[in-house]
Amino acid sequence: MELHQRNTTKNATHSDNNSPFPVKTSSRWSLPCKAVYFIVTLSKKANKNTHLYKRVLIRSPPYVVLDVETDSVSSIHDNVQGSSLLSLSSFSINQQTLTSITRDKNLESLSQLGGVKHLASTLGTNNEIGVDSTNTPDILHRKSVFGSNCFRKQPNKTFLSFVVEASKDTTIIILLICACLSLGFGMKQHGLKEGWYDGGSIIIAIFLVVSVSAISNFKQSRQFEKLSNIGSDIQVEVLRDGCRQHISIFEVVVGDIVYLNIGDQIPADGLFLDGYSLKVNESSMTGESDHVEVDDRNSPFLFSGTKVTDGYGRMLVTSVGMNTTWGEMMSSISRNLDEETPLQKRLNKLTAYIGKVGVLVASLVLIVLLLRYFTGHTLDEHGNREFNGSKTSTNDVMNAVIDIVSAAVTIIVVAIPEGLPLAVTLTLAYSMKKMMGDNAMVRKLSACETMGLATTICTDKTGTLTLNQMSVTEFWQGREVVQNPFSLSKIVLELLYQAVGLNTSGSVCQLPFAIVPEISGSPTEKAILKWAICDLEMQMEKLNNNFEVLKVEAFNSEKKRSGVMARMMSDIKVVQVHWKGAAEMILDMCSSYYDQGGMLVRLEEEDNKYFRGIIQYMAAQSLRCIAFAHKQGNEGNATQQLDESGLTLLGIVGLKDPCRPGVREAVASCRKAGVSVKMITGDNIFTAKAIAAECGILKPDDQSLHEEAVIEGIQFRNYSSEQRMDKIDHIRVMARSSPFDKLLMVQCLKEKGHVVAVTGDGTNDAPALKEADIGLSMGIEGTEVAKESSDIVILDDNFASVVTVLRWGRCVYNNIQKFIQFQLTVNVAALVINFVAAVSSGNVPLTAVQLLWVNLIMDTLGALALATEEPTNDLMEKTTVPVGRTEPLITKVMWRNLIAQAFYQMTILLILQFKGQSIFGVQEKAKDTLIFNCFVLCQVFNEFNARKLEKKNIFKGILKNRLFLGIVLITVLLQVAMVEFLKKFAGTERLNWVQWCVCIALAAISWPIGWLVKCIPVSDQHSNLSARS
Repeated sequence: MELHQRNTTKNATHSDNNSPFPVKTSSRWSLPCKAVYFIVTLSKKANKNTHLYKRVLIRSPPYVVLDVETDSVSSIHDNVQGSSLLSLSSFSINQQTLTSITRDKNLESLSQLGGVKHLASTLGTNNEIGVDSTNTPDILHRKSVFGSNCFRKQPNKTFLSFVVEASKDTTIIILLICACLSLGFGMKQHGLKEGWYDGGSIIIAIFLVVSVSAISNFKQSRQFEKLSNIGSDIQVEVLRDGCRQHISIFEVVVGDIVYLNIGDQIPADGLFLDGYSLKVNESSMTGESDHVEVDDRNSPFLFSGTKVTDGYGRMLVTSVGMNTTWGEMMSSISRNLDEETPLQKRLNKLTAYIGKVGVLVASLVLIVLLLRYFTGHTLDEHGNREFNGSKTSTNDVMNAVIDIVSAAVTIIVVAIPEGLPLAVTLTLAYSMKKMMGDNAMVRKLSACETMGLATTICTDKTGTLTLNQMSVTEFWQGREVVQNPFSLSKIVLELLYQAVGLNTSGSVCQLPFAIVPEISGSPTEKAILKWAICDLEMQMEKLNNNFEVLKVEAFNSEKKRSGVMARMMSDIKVVQVHWKGAAEMILDMCSSYYDQGGMLVRLEEEDNKYFRGIIQYMAAQSLRCIAFAHKQGNEGNATQQLDESGLTLLGIVGLKDPCRPGVREAVASCRKAGVSVKMITGDNIFTAKAIAAECGILKPDDQSLHEEAVIEGIQFRNYSSEQRMDKIDHIRVMARSSPFDKLLMVQCLKEKGHVVAVTGDGTNDAPALKEADIGLSMGIEGTEVAKESSDIVILDDNFASVVTVLRWGRCVYNNIQKFIQFQLTVNVAALVINFVAAVSSGNVPLTAVQLLWVNLIMDTLGALALATEEPTNDLMEKTTVPVGRTEPLITKVMWRNLIAQAFYQMTILLILQFKGQSIFGVQEKAKDTLIFNCFVLCQVFNEFNARKLEKKNIFKGILKNRLFLGIVLITVLLQVAMVEFLKKFAGTERLNWVQWCVCIALAAISWPIGWLVKCIPVSDQHSNLSARS
């Protein structure tokens, strides 16, 4: 080895100016050690990347010349991370230049930089290998220089803001003013030690109510924010280490090569590298709905947040995160997590109506109490008149007036069911969290409750009802099934290689030491590529080297086929056109076929019928039929469109996609719940019928009862409006459907009054997903366009998860109805007892503090207890409730239960109000304590009744809901503390054990009353849409 050492003085000077590492004094052995260390490091680096390159035998003289620089080697020797840092390129282009090229669509600047491929080299990216994912320092260096792919968000609302929000309530403010005045007058009259009780108690009670409400809202806000972040973490397909890899959108860096397919969201700003027929919807950026065609010459610019609508390609990432055009827009936008759902709007109207009744009652109580006080009809605890004209001190008058106003305002607090919105928030947040565990991510809150009203589910076949794990199980070539692929003629085999390997959006990556190559693409593409490589022994790399692709027509759901035009490198005058797609459609384009001997045979009418029979035979076995066709042309045709007629049929493959385990039971569960399931698929009618029968969607007698049970999309499309409305309830399967047919069916179902849930995974499903009441996109195979258009993302693409969402939707609606029944019972009883007592005696038995405590029990604790009930099997047995859009929020069943319990509570409370003193032989204050205690315990027992709106067994499954039992226990313990230990705070008297037993017994009677009331039949007169389905 020959070592050339530089001049030390020159070297030191150079390093002082440019080296990022300090130079240390060289010792006697430093240079040889540094040289050896450098060689070892270089060897390791070379070995690390061997798998990315082919081994090449270099014949050269057996020596190496190294020019060792002392400062750089010294830094390696002295820093453990030196070897990694040396590999980092100091990029010769800055972020500002990259951003301006894309944002300004500056072709001139791009041309000066040598074009996209040269720019990739400048960014240290190999077009065939991509970024090295094993080189962590390089990834980190790219992030530090160009930024990471994250957006700055507006700061979250703080806990204090929720406290302020809860304190803004008008009734709370009035109560607080009254409490402060009472506190001031009380301390002035009775001193600090005794005078703070009345006003201070109310302030403490207000503090508790506001704190609990703020804590609850704060927690739910954080949970919604967390789910929102999960929803924005999409997977992106990039080229790294020479293979396609899926990474988080947040891990994309400048220099990455990203694969783009129909429906993908573009994850960053970048430039078109290569691809075919790529079109992008830039409406999110420009507002224009026209699709922009992207190519490498005139328009290579791609923007973050836009969607791919056609074709496929690769892009070079040039800007990420806040440096993108989308990032600049997002920096001033924050997502609104305070979305108000339709049910919340309905509940707000109900709250406003009840609030008006409460204000009316409180106003009457205020007027009556003031009149009675100032006319001398009220007595103090010693039996003397409270107001004696001028003899009564101003302090006493003010205290009395403040007490009266506080009582009236507190009645409003109790009357207004503020817990209803809280109950909705709690049950939605709880259900969203649980649904996430059940493979359903909610994107829009309203979908949680709307799903509970669904009467019809329109579902896809592939991936939803089936596993989406396709494999080629049958291959027909000519008029015979092929058992041994090697029996095929050489010409047919070669054309099949071209048909599969050139006309595909998938890719093949042969990893070192791997026997089976890694195949990427859609399930259909992967299955066909695997068949060609493993069974036909196709060599993908050889094929790509021998052919140049000239034109590509990407697959779309309208044409249901894809095509390619290519020419062989060795014979550029001849071009080959290959088509692949739905078997019967490709067959219509053919005029000849190859037999197994490789002979070209004219396709006669008899042959056509025979091939259609083969297609029907395979479809009846639940196979998806894909055909390959070919046509040879000359170089002059290279500038024209791909030929679509006069093709030669190469063969037909049948792909098996097994039904998902449990899907038949899930469909049966929907039927039992009164929800109709319709399958809408692009497959031919025979495959669709076979799969539908296998899944239980199509019963044996369905087609005998209704001819329209299975139809094709074109047939449905050609019906008149009246025919569609007449037949739509009988349709079970729609085959060979287009996205327009799917949209049309959803519109017809909604017009007929159905609440429709639709599943979809493709870009063209977006209109139907948006039109549906509940759009359900697929998390695995679904495109970003489909996910953006949906309300809920099914993370495992499984129909059973759709049924789980239905269960949770019904559970949400049911839980809210339980709470409405519970709270209205409290409202009615509290209003009546206070109003009657105020009018008759001039006093209200329940003080401001006591009513605030009741408000806390029913608003927050009650909502938490009833809103967290999990779905039961009973919910999926209901065939009439809830049904469609017509079902009222408060049903007749709820009115029956509510009126019975409220009437019972009013009865016992009024008896205690007028006869309590004589029955128990107690004073006025003890009697009021009995009323307060009995009232609270009635609510505790009625919480159990509210668990089941119709079922008589209210204890079924109660041990599974530990939160409910915990809240009931906490409520009882706090009530004991209020009565026995917080006498001055709550304005109560201690009760003996006999009085406690009587209170408990009176409250417990609500259980047998609830059981008896449920024996009374209630007629629900509404149209049952599901029955017609």
